[in-house]
Amino acid sequence: MKKSDFYYDLPEELIAQTPIEPRDHSRLMVLDRSKEGVEHKHFYDLVDYLNPGDCLILNDSRVLPARLYGAREDTGAVVEFLLLADKGNGVWETLCGPGKKARPGHRFSFGEGLMTGEVLDIIEGGNRLVKLSCEGPIYPMLERIGEMPLPHYITQKLENQERYQTVYSKEPGSAAAPTAGLHFTPELLEKLKAKGVKIGFVTLHVGLGTFRPVKEDEIEHHTMHSEHYTLPEETAQLILDTKKNGGRVIAVGTTSCRTLESVATYHGKIEAAEGDTSIFIYPGYTFKVLDGLVTNFHLPESTLVMLVSALAGRERILEAYRIAVEEKYRFFSFGDAMYIR
Repeated sequence: MKKSDFYYDLPEELIAQTPIEPRDHSRLMVLDRSKEGVEHKHFYDLVDYLNPGDCLILNDSRVLPARLYGAREDTGAVVEFLLLADKGNGVWETLCGPGKKARPGHRFSFGEGLMTGEVLDIIEGGNRLVKLSCEGPIYPMLERIGEMPLPHYITQKLENQERYQTVYSKEPGSAAAPTAGLHFTPELLEKLKAKGVKIGFVTLHVGLGTFRPVKEDEIEHHTMHSEHYTLPEETAQLILDTKKNGGRVIAVGTTSCRTLESVATYHGKIEAAEGDTSIFIYPGYTFKVLDGLVTNFHLPESTLVMLVSALAGRERILEAYRIAVEEKYRFFSFGDAMYIR
């Protein structure tokens, strides 16, 4: 398959720059794989499409305020640091720009001296290993001096940083939000529970590779980035019970989807597991766990468009996206949602 098979034309003005308020008033396109066409709803209508005994699997990863601006101690040059992965002992894999001003041995000051950093090494792909130091634990300090790493296509400043977190975010570690979950409110989750829909959590820390373009013309040659996941025992049992009782397992977001399908692929069944996944789901893939997916509208030619095409069919997805453009849906991280059932 060619990368160009997953292209669609998107007017720039449809890229959402700010989140909808309240969260669950965004639009929801419903694509039923057993019927032709799509339905146009609002996200709070999701309750009507789920049955007692179904379960929703949510990704509870929390976005780190991982964008830091450091002043080099010898020259005062300002360099942007984007923390990608915690390697332990204060060492982080980091994207630096401009890179030529962040060489091994260079030391930086962040937050007017509240944190310091030293570049240790340049690794594959040009990322840096940086040793961070501060008084006390690093994560609370990041909450204090870091900025939210919004995607490059969002150019407006986010007034409330919590709007780039899900209301159920708990485990810090993501470089980007699992955006399908941004539409949920506490009240909507309570309505779902009251209807008999079960809620389970996984953790997958979203890496910046999510936004990296596919460079290979033949998508089968594309290498996925690796991301860390955890599927707890409680969630594994919930999924097994749901399947046993005839309910549906619906992932919220491609990150939850990739976690479930990774565990089923790597272990041959659903069970409690933790590890790293670089699973690449594209048309031809046979889903082992998923019965449905709640997701946002994704970038043209991205691995995420390929994933939803694997679930609903490429032509069906491209037609749905054409309709979404025609109906002026809002796209990408702060945009509207789709429910594939």
